Amino acid sequence: MPMIDVYAAAGTFPDTHQLARDLAAEVMAVEQVPDIPMFRKNTSAFVHELPSGCLANVDGDSTYVRVQVLTNAGALDRDKQIAVVRRLTDLIVDAADDSQLRERTWVLLTEAPDGGWGLTGHAHTNDDLVSAARAEIAKLSD
Repeated sequence: MPMIDVYAAAGTFPDTHQLARDLAAEVMAVEQVPDIPMFRKNTSAFVHELPSGCLANVDGDSTYVRVQVLTNAGALDRDKQIAVVRRLTDLIVDAADDSQLRERTWVLLTEAPDGGWGLTGHAHTNDDLVSAARAEIAKLSD
């Protein structure tokens, strides 16, 4: 149930809502989690549009995109890390219709510590999340 945050200068993406949906779906696909409401409703992306003067590198360039993906601990093995960085970068480039953006997109992968994933007012461990997903799958099978 990743949380994805994208930071870019305002106007970089013509359709931020579609980008948010696409990013969430892509991370869910890479994680290979079951397509159940628990994951669909809690895998979300947030596109933060910043005034162009609010970001810069040392030379003053502000045409960068930062994507931060927060997952529960251990959700992405090395192959999934590689896949999520490549696929999210592709989505960013396509959404902006700017092939040059590939060189200016940073993807940061962050893991919440076990017990550090808050949902429904409770700090869940990985075991809690797995149990909740299994219970939802069993309910859907009934």
